Amino acid sequence: MNRIIRAGLIGFGFAGRTFHAPVITAAEGIELAAVVQRSGDEAAVRYPKSRIYRDVGELYADPTIDLVVVTTPSTEHYRFAKEALLAGKHVVVEKPFTVTSAEADELIALAKGAGLILSVYHNRRWDGDFLTIAKLLEEGALGDIVEAEFCWDRYRPNAGSGWRNVDEPGAGTFYDLGVHFLDQALCLFGRPETIRADLRTTRVGAKAVDAFDVALGYGSGGPAVRLKSSLLVQKPGPRYILHGTRGSFVKFGEDPQEQALKAGGTGLEPGWGQESPEFWGDLHADWGGLRVTGKVETLPGRYAAYYENVAAAIVGTRALQVLPEHARMAVRLIELGMQSDREKRTIRIEEE
Repeated sequence: MNRIIRAGLIGFGFAGRTFHAPVITAAEGIELAAVVQRSGDEAAVRYPKSRIYRDVGELYADPTIDLVVVTTPSTEHYRFAKEALLAGKHVVVEKPFTVTSAEADELIALAKGAGLILSVYHNRRWDGDFLTIAKLLEEGALGDIVEAEFCWDRYRPNAGSGWRNVDEPGAGTFYDLGVHFLDQALCLFGRPETIRADLRTTRVGAKAVDAFDVALGYGSGGPAVRLKSSLLVQKPGPRYILHGTRGSFVKFGEDPQEQALKAGGTGLEPGWGQESPEFWGDLHADWGGLRVTGKVETLPGRYAAYYENVAAAIVGTRALQVLPEHARMAVRLIELGMQSDREKRTIRIEEE
């Protein structure tokens, strides 16, 4: 009989209850065995079969828990991940991995020394639009990519008072949203040679970065990659634009899984992750001797695949897809991007 990985969730705030608990329960090979919720009974109501703890120490001490999932604010990721690893648990950390690359290095070394799986929840690799773009590049539909722009615009004029809007390391849009795009760029194009970043605080009352414009350079013959986000855009433009030697691909809209999860979706509904045809991307290409112009059906996204991979990696049947070293590089690019913004110059990314 296949072993079922028992996961314990630290935190039942927005990330925990929206992006982790239902996704874990929709995944095969893993179960939500426990939740640490310091107050309230929402977790107990939603997941009556899960054990509810009021203190993280109880979770660490539970010998039946295989995997600890850290969904606290990013400023606390390092602390809880380290505690869980020291308790002998495999660990998944909500993105961004850590605030600094030095913290990431310490956690990676600790996990390796203990023989434990450590991964970061870069769930946007399982967005349907990203899966579609990765497939197009794999098939060579666009040829060699010469230019790519990823844009994540929303309209959130009120800065709010949550942890994302504090004047502390690890807060702000560059850590929160930018790390997704950095991870995707690393997946598609590899490590860049240079980074140039313009980080801004644009909204009234904002204390943390809420807009970024980042250029990644891949040298002669490589693509020019631009990553952008603003929270003061009422009519967003394309989310992805890619131009290659054979064609172009332009895609509007966001993966539907986030809104479905916010609305209480479980991930088990028929048609989960399938995107409406109105948001399918436009492809214009010379492919296989044919001129291709039209819509490309977006592949269905499925965040549960992330947890299925982690569970399989723990039991040793599959290789881990989101490696901590890869997530660490995204954090390092954030650090270098902040340096670029402070010094108003392009930073060369040295081999590490």
